[in-house]
Amino acid sequence: MIRYIRFLLALAAMAGPVRAEFDDPFVVAPGAVKTVASLVAESSAIAPGKAFTMALRLEHPEGWHSYYRNSGGIELPPAIEWQLPVGFSAGPIQWPTPSLKDGYSGKSFVYTGTLVLLVELTAAADLPTGGKVTVGAKASWQMCSDTCMNEDKTFSLSLRVGSAAVADPAQAELFAQARSKIPGSNAKWNVSGFPADGNFVLRFSPRAGTDATQPLPVDFIPNEPFVKPLSDGGSVVRDGADWLVTLKRNAVDIFDKPIPVGKSLSGILVAGKAGAASATVIADTPLAAPPAKPLGLVNVLGILGLMFVGGLILNLMPCVFPVIGLKIMGFVKQAGDERKKIVAHGLLFTLGVLVSFGVLSGVLFAGRSVAGFGWGYQLQIPGVVLGLMLLMFVLALNMFGVFELGTSATSIGGSLQSKHGLASSFFSGVLATVVATPCAGPFLGAAIGAAITLPALPFFAAFAAMGLGLALPYLVLSIFPGLLHLLPRPGAWMESFKQGMSFLLFATAGYFLCVYAVQIGPENLLDPVLGLSCVAMAAWIYGRWHLPHRKPAVRRLALALTFGLAAGGVLLALPPKPKPNALRWEVWSPARVDELAAKGQPLFIDFTAQWCPTCQVNKRLAYTPEVVALMKAKHIVPLKADKTKFSPEIEAQLREYGRSAIPVNVLLVPGKAPIVTPELLKPAYLMELFGKEVPVAAADEK
Repeated sequence: MIRYIRFLLALAAMAGPVRAEFDDPFVVAPGAVKTVASLVAESSAIAPGKAFTMALRLEHPEGWHSYYRNSGGIELPPAIEWQLPVGFSAGPIQWPTPSLKDGYSGKSFVYTGTLVLLVELTAAADLPTGGKVTVGAKASWQMCSDTCMNEDKTFSLSLRVGSAAVADPAQAELFAQARSKIPGSNAKWNVSGFPADGNFVLRFSPRAGTDATQPLPVDFIPNEPFVKPLSDGGSVVRDGADWLVTLKRNAVDIFDKPIPVGKSLSGILVAGKAGAASATVIADTPLAAPPAKPLGLVNVLGILGLMFVGGLILNLMPCVFPVIGLKIMGFVKQAGDERKKIVAHGLLFTLGVLVSFGVLSGVLFAGRSVAGFGWGYQLQIPGVVLGLMLLMFVLALNMFGVFELGTSATSIGGSLQSKHGLASSFFSGVLATVVATPCAGPFLGAAIGAAITLPALPFFAAFAAMGLGLALPYLVLSIFPGLLHLLPRPGAWMESFKQGMSFLLFATAGYFLCVYAVQIGPENLLDPVLGLSCVAMAAWIYGRWHLPHRKPAVRRLALALTFGLAAGGVLLALPPKPKPNALRWEVWSPARVDELAAKGQPLFIDFTAQWCPTCQVNKRLAYTPEVVALMKAKHIVPLKADKTKFSPEIEAQLREYGRSAIPVNVLLVPGKAPIVTPELLKPAYLMELFGKEVPVAAADEK
């Protein structure tokens, strides 16, 4: 019930009029309340190639407010679309320090009274003097009280061009006050950040030459939606001359959907005493690997024990197990049944295994250092999660028997016993590691996934324990060769054991797929699923046709198809690139449709679901930048009716359009009958549809 109420409130906050700070959910915003908006130039004349400042001035009615660039929720901040002469450029909005307000979903960052947003523009260098230029802008903002309303206004300002810029004395006070409210640049702090226990820590260290006794941070206003402000459950502690600021995480939005974690933090630091606090802009601070946490003795022993068992299990794989008896008998023959020499062979074999695992772990550790992985931090990186998912999936296919690696291990083991001397036993240990790891790759793959999260000492100790587990049967049997008769005979049971263990890895791959879906968004899940299918097909082709008894041409073709499908699968599964010009879909509801229709607004409704493949294809291919630009130019409001979960309202609306299955896309234009599009959308079709059916008059009314 609480989730349902949150959904209704969030829907209201997005649609407008909408509720943002909630006392009575049935209050309706009075239509007469409006923001007084104006565009003001600081200069009465501008000069070629020189910068000048413009201000968007929003005078809010009593009791109403607008939002900072990060509203703290789902509300929309002010935005400006500039229409500038050729050669002109506009910088970013310079945001004043906002106030904090308690909202339903947490802290909101707001502006009350009169808000002045400064933007620095630069004139074209070849601008001729003596004339005038026109600077245009369209501003939009959301104004909220008990309800919210979306407002916008278009401005056009004529500016004189002279040989030198001339300030307008009448605007001097307005711009001076506006600049006094903008936080200063960071000249005092070196800032670093890292995740910690599900939250985030920013370390503020005084820069060289600055006063080490810097004032206490009292708040941090984040620019990222996945972080809460310091005053919302955060903490500050002193660490020598540094301040450690812990910020709580916003894990889900008002719809209970996970909020993706970014790779950096930025915002406004407020420090000092009440009434005399100063605000400082903190630029993008990368989230580095967190400091390694000390491991308790019990945890270390537990990790070593698990890795040791993993090494032991390597010996049970079909390509490794038969080698044990052969190798020990080779030791006995080489030593002429002399106990000391047999033990020496076993020790050197063990040393070869441990050295091999040492080299392997060193390569892995160097690789993780270059990639910047830290303890537990790697699972926040989509690329790492994807890599682990693919690794577990491929190794599970290998264990299940879809394809085979390491099948020549037995013959290698047989040939090793023909070698002579103590050096050959060391070499045999090296070769046993090389043979064992691809044959029983899943356990090594799982070890990589676990060990990559550990500090250096436990990392290397874990791999040493795994190597010792692999070598232990050889060492024990070299000391007590009479135990050879206790080993079970190789047989079909080993293949069944291997296939049964594959399901553990399929489950692990499924776990990583769930994590990956959260990071890239459930709406993008179809691509990695198709990618895994391509990888599975590649493994099947390799295992069925790339075999020694196949003709060379068949094997070459199989290898080409294997690499092609595997590469295509990986490319499909890669995290999607962000689309800066993507449509911003509003949530569909009958009330919202009626409200927009009453205003004469053209609408495009997408009846969709996450489980609908064609729907996802439409979203990926149909809405090109040209289509999006046309929809914005004609003020077509996109509404998404999501029936991932059952919705009686959506089902009823589909029946009105004579449809039951999705995808269904409908264009609603005032004064015309609804137009139901074909199921599969193409950009050319949408361009023609919107260009023909949505009149220019409908756009101009907006």
